[in-house]
Amino acid sequence: MWDRKKLKEVAKEKFQANYWKCVLVALLFSFIMGGVGYGGYRGNYNFNNFNNNSINQSSGKDTSKDDDLFDEDDPDDAKVKAAYESQLGKDIKDAIKDAEKADKESRQIFNKLKDLDGPGMAAFVVALVIVVVIFVLIAVTIGIMFDAFLLNPIEIGCAKFFYKNLSEPAKVSNVTSGFDYGYKNNVKTMLWRDVYLILWSMLFIIPGIVKSYEYKMIPYLLAENPDMTKEEAFAESKRMMDGQKWRAFVLDLSFIGWDILSGLFTFGLLSVFFVAPYKRSAQAALYDALKYGTPANQIEA
Repeated sequence: MWDRKKLKEVAKEKFQANYWKCVLVALLFSFIMGGVGYGGYRGNYNFNNFNNNSINQSSGKDTSKDDDLFDEDDPDDAKVKAAYESQLGKDIKDAIKDAEKADKESRQIFNKLKDLDGPGMAAFVVALVIVVVIFVLIAVTIGIMFDAFLLNPIEIGCAKFFYKNLSEPAKVSNVTSGFDYGYKNNVKTMLWRDVYLILWSMLFIIPGIVKSYEYKMIPYLLAENPDMTKEEAFAESKRMMDGQKWRAFVLDLSFIGWDILSGLFTFGLLSVFFVAPYKRSAQAALYDALKYGTPANQIEA
């Protein structure tokens, strides 16, 4: 029977021996699987150019109506006018006009809807529901395909990296192994794993969690055996995790202190540089212990 404390000691030792590569692979895995969104806009506005020169360089648009709003002799009004007639001011005014136009058009649409009789309104609602359902199905399909053909093979590659790192300094190139060997089989098996987890989770949360631990070893099995069939992978993972689900759950739970420390005091930096690769290494060590049925302290250091 494997020992959680010894297993974590081995995992920490192995990941620290190949530290930067483990950090990079864990970060890549977390980035892709977690989904990191970024959006931003950098405008070209220069607020120091609110002067008469910037005003004179504006387009030939007639601003005589706006001139009545400001007192040229008042320094504060002059600054406000400069801002009002700057590029930023113009964009703000255009945005306001667009909003007013959209509001007017939406009012027209709702006024037309008010005129619909019962059957007409019912038809509109049905059509709207169909459109929404189609868009949702398209989005879900794209997400599933992205997950199946890209993310799952990377998950297998990360599993291979951390498992290989237990016996020798692994190479980052191991991450792509899920694409190089048995790609179609990897996609099919991992896709079925995801489908089963979704279906189990739709019943209740607890069955979904239990099944997630039952299928926990599938990426490692495929990483070592790319030709293993779907049936064999599911059966072997189930066999390995039989009687081990609760202990594996406690192993995951033992990292909660690190997660809290990372989230509250280091804004996630501790997770990037220590906790995430530590966890991945521990999961690989768990697979190794279950595979050979030996305690973690007998894993070759």
